[in-house]
Order: sequence, then structure tokens, then C-alpha cells
Amino acid sequence: MTAVPASGTEVNDLERLSLLASALSGRTLLVSSVKPGQPAWTDGSTVFVDPSSATRGQLEALAVHASLLAAGSLEPDILRRLRGHPALARRYLAIEGHRALAANDEFLPPGLRSLSDGELACRSASPAASLAAAQSREKIPAPPEVFGTIRARNVLASKDRTDSSARGEHPSHRRRDKRPYELDAGDDEHDDREDADDSQDFLDIFSSPVGRGGLAGRLLQKMLGVVRRLGEGGNPGAEAPTHRKRSGAPGGRASAVFSTVDAGTFDDDSDEQDGLKYPEWDVHRHRYRPNWCTVQEVDTRPKPDDTAMGLSEAYGLLRPLARLGVGLDRCHRQAQGDDIDIDPAVEARVAVMAGSAPDEAVYIDSLRLRRDLAVLILLDISGSVGEPGAVGQTVHEQQRAAAAALTVALHDLGDRVALYAFRSQGRSAVQLMPVKRFDDKLDTLLMRRLRALVPAAYSRLGAAIRHGAAVLEGQGGTLRRLLVVLSDGLAYDHGYERPYGAADTSRALAEARRRGTGCVCLTIGAGTDDDELRRVFGTAAHATVSRLDQLNEMIGPLFRAALRSSEVRRRVSRQEKGNDA
Repeated sequence: MTAVPASGTEVNDLERLSLLASALSGRTLLVSSVKPGQPAWTDGSTVFVDPSSATRGQLEALAVHASLLAAGSLEPDILRRLRGHPALARRYLAIEGHRALAANDEFLPPGLRSLSDGELACRSASPAASLAAAQSREKIPAPPEVFGTIRARNVLASKDRTDSSARGEHPSHRRRDKRPYELDAGDDEHDDREDADDSQDFLDIFSSPVGRGGLAGRLLQKMLGVVRRLGEGGNPGAEAPTHRKRSGAPGGRASAVFSTVDAGTFDDDSDEQDGLKYPEWDVHRHRYRPNWCTVQEVDTRPKPDDTAMGLSEAYGLLRPLARLGVGLDRCHRQAQGDDIDIDPAVEARVAVMAGSAPDEAVYIDSLRLRRDLAVLILLDISGSVGEPGAVGQTVHEQQRAAAAALTVALHDLGDRVALYAFRSQGRSAVQLMPVKRFDDKLDTLLMRRLRALVPAAYSRLGAAIRHGAAVLEGQGGTLRRLLVVLSDGLAYDHGYERPYGAADTSRALAEARRRGTGCVCLTIGAGTDDDELRRVFGTAAHATVSRLDQLNEMIGPLFRAALRSSEVRRRVSRQEKGNDA
């Protein structure tokens, strides 16, 4: 497939479409053209549309593929099963396209909401369900022409390049892939390799040629058996440990039990509890449950013998964070700039007429001199983070240290920063503990509160994120806002099992981002596999590191990506308000 050179007018049109695509998908998304007559498709970072089709057709194709990305329809575990099977991909698109549009209905322009077929959308509640329906023998109508196509192989290749770049991997260490516009239209049709092994949900622990992609790696996987998954075991809330997951500890991938012991201060599931009510996304019924969760803010009181945490290391966070969230100031009497400063210009002219040497600082320049960023850090203290991490410490100890380091670094840079911890025991007892509110001082008492936090109970991530975003938007007091979630990514509670919990969490993050709040999700020292994290955190900027000292290498790019995404959404909101006016 070859890219088509665009005229100046077409470039402007595509730039406007890129803004719409980014708003609909919840991520920075470009729009480009392909050879006339070719079907629309996306590689995850660009939507390719037919330049010869009418504007309406381009908008419809863009809406379909942006919605697929927003709904998590093009995740790697799904695409691996579609790769090399174009007929299966078309059947999957025929169902999942309608489901994704229906899920994105509230964000679609009114004229595009009729694209979704309600009857087909109701046949599936998730991408996995759509894939199962596509693999069945039931009759499925062909997708509309405007739905375009899914090029599974191309999307996976693009994802591999992006992941390799994020890891700093040298190009010689990975297979050279064609660029999206260099791939032939029939590439997917000629890839007949068996995908059964790739579709399994194993953690990729090998990087050598004998790893998962090689014969020896596949043989080892079959010998070791199926990896235990979160959600197996006894009933939620049992007193005995019921769930097992792989440990990130060095020296092997042994399974470790995480605590499900009651925290001791939680109430039963009832609608009579005090607190703030939040909705929850029901992926099975494909609708919100209004006022479903009760969030309570509970003050943490350190014990008398609790000593303050020490911050022996800054972990190198100040430098990558220094240039983030800096607002523009109009500075007068500058030697260069983008406008004339009238008063010094007149004074300079008078000096010349008087025979004196004039001052050349007669310009106004826009300089980034002041901080304009509010950050709220959400720290997961559920029972699962109490397990051993990758460097001997527990996941909780590492993520608590990261929360402290981020709070101190952002505070020292002059940003408004708040730190909340969260855990839950059912939908009526989602607890958020303010370790530091926006207006609190950074002192020893704060560090004692942080040290007093003990992992317990469960993690209803969606409700915690919704409350954190509401606090940030209501009390942050700045134009730029950033929500940072420190969690092992295991969203689990009573009635909040996978994929329900993952869908609600990714939905809560998308809601915050569409309101102009940047979202960053960090996992430190945990052994949660990458596919699980992608399902939970969706398209929000997220990363996992095995050691805290690696955080400084990626914190800058992650925060910048999240802030750029929020800037796009704010521009779209201003544009929509202008059109309404």
C-alpha cells in the first residue's frame, strides 16, 4: 500500500480530522490518506482514509477506527488470533465495529451515531466476546464498506516498533518491519502461519531466539502448563487466601499468595453508607450503573511509634520533571520577541533623537517561567501489593517510595501536588486516604502518614480513579492537570472480576482524559503481565519497571505524552464550545 501525496488543502483537512480522531480515540491519533479505492484502516497511531471518498465517508471511517482503538478492540492478544485470517477479521469487524461505536456513542458527533447497528452491538459485551462470535458458525452480515478493514499484521508490527523505541532498543536488535504505507494490501492474506501459540496469554520472559518465539520456548511453555490467572480459586472475600499470581522476585517465576484479609474497618455492601456516589461501567450490559459505588475519604492516623520515611535518594526525578507543566508568561523589555513593546520602543526613539545610545530591549516575548501543573497521585494499598517485588522489597514498599519521591520532586518544582491512597471491600466501601491534600504542607507528619499505610483488602480501581479525577478537577486550581496511578494493575473486588474490572478501570481513565486531565499509570516491581496491564489501563500512558531507580528514564516521556493528550482534548472542547456559540 502506498501513501498518496496530499495537496495543501487536503493537508489542512487531514489536520482537522486528526483532532477529531484524537478526541474520539482518547489518544494522539493522526489521519493520513492511502491509494484511492483502498479500504480505511489504522495501525494504532494513524488512521488511513480514502482521499477519493466523500467527506461524510471519511468521517464515518475515522469514527469507526477511532472507536475501535478507544474500545480496546485492537489489543495484541486479539490481533494475534486474527493475523493471517482475513475472513475471520472481517467477521470480527462486523460485530466489534458496531459494539465499539455503541460504546463511544456519547462522544460521537450526532450525525455519526446512526452508524452503529444496535442489534449487532448487543451481540457482544467485549472484544473477546466478539472474537468468539466471529469464530462460531452463526450467520454474521458483512461489515459496511465504510468500516474498512483490520490489518492485524500491520498493527502488531507498528506496536512492536513503538514498544522497542520506548525501551530504547537498538534497531539492529529487532526485525526490520515495513512502514505502514509500504505494506501491500494483501499482506494479511499471505500470512498463513499458525497463531495458536502467540494467542496464549503468557508472560514473555524470554528475549533470546530460543524464547517464546522459538521452538524451545514453545516447548517449555507446554511443559510448564498454563500460567495461573487472577480470578482463579475461592469466592471473593473469603478469609483464606484465594488468589494466586506470579511473583516478580528474582530467581524464577514462582507463584505467591496475596492477602485477602479484611482490613477491619469496612462496612457491608449497602446503599445507606455515607460518602460520594459514583457510577460504574457494566461491560456485560454495556451501560453505566448510576450511583453504584460509595467512596469515603478516611483520614490516616499514624501510630505513636511510626517514624517518618527517609528520602535518601531523589531517584533523578527532578530533571525530567523540571520542564513539565510550565506556563507561558508575557515578558516585557526583551532583546528579542514576537511583538513590539510600545513603552521601551518610544523611550528608545526619544534616546536616539537626543543623541544617546538606545536600549535595544524593545520586544515582548512569551517565555515559560511559571509552573502551571496540578498532580494527584493515587497509591494502591490493596492486599495484592503486599507480595514480594523484583528487588527483595514488596511491591507496596517500592510504590510507596515512588509516591514519596514524586510528591517531593513535584513540590520542590513548585507544582500543586496531592497524594491519596486507596483500597476497597465491595462497592459501598471504597476508601481513599488523603496522605497529602493540595493545600497541606510537605512535612514529617505527611511522611509518617505514608509509612503507616498497610496493604489490605481489594482494589476497585474505577471508583478510586473517578474520585481522584473529581478532586483534581475541583481543587487542582491549574489549567494543566495530571492524574498518576501507582498500582500493580490488578483490578479486583466483590462483583468486580475480570473483564468487568478491567473495562471499568479503562473507562474511568478515558472519562478523565476526555475532560482534559492527563493520566499516567505506573507499575513498579510487580509481576503483572503486559497484556493484563493493557486491558486495565487501556490507552492511557502506562509503564511497568522492575526497580524504582529505572523510573527516571521514562517518567519524562510518559508525563509529556499524557499532558499532550490532555491538551488535544482541551482544544477540542474549546472548539466545540465555539461551534455551539
